[in-house]
Amino acid sequence: MDKYIYLSNLYDYYGTLLTEKQQNYFEDYYFNNLSLKEISENKKVSRNAIFKQLKTIEDKLLFYENKLKLYEKNKKLLQIIEKIDDKNIKKELENL
Repeated sequence: MDKYIYLSNLYDYYGTLLTEKQQNYFEDYYFNNLSLKEISENKKVSRNAIFKQLKTIEDKLLFYENKLKLYEKNKKLLQIIEKIDDKNIKKELENL
């Protein structure tokens, strides 16, 4: 899976565990498509500081997934739901 998409998915699960500043950096870079330079100018910090923060954020997201495995479990659950023939049960599981 593309690293960008994978990290965005992990952010959906674990983003609230990051600090507000880390959330802003992540969203600016991954969702708002701002460059490191643009973020550094907006936040009035060095480009290197932004780079280090993004690396720290990436490490944290990967750490959380490694320990909690919420993304992996959800992916497996969706695969199981796909195999279910009973539409009522399938719908109930999808609504969870």
